[in-house]
Amino acid sequence: MLRFLLLTLLFVFIARAFWQVVGGVIEAASGTPSRGGGKAQAVKLVKDPVCGTFVSPRSAPSVTASGSTHYFCSEECRSKFNRR
Repeated sequence: MLRFLLLTLLFVFIARAFWQVVGGVIEAASGTPSRGGGKAQAVKLVKDPVCGTFVSPRSAPSVTASGSTHYFCSEECRSKFNRR
């Protein structure tokens, strides 16, 4: 009886691993992520003109000057840019 239970558990683990691999191959072939609800999206980072740090424009302090928007890693960098 114990042998049957262990073989069943082993089969379940092998079947689950197999389907995860197959699901990953299908996801990679389709080019669209299906796991995680598609919440993770790539964000293009921009370079802070003062210190050179790359930041996400979604959460970075910014200032518009000369018709273009500049993004900064901190308020300190933004202040230094404004003093120029």
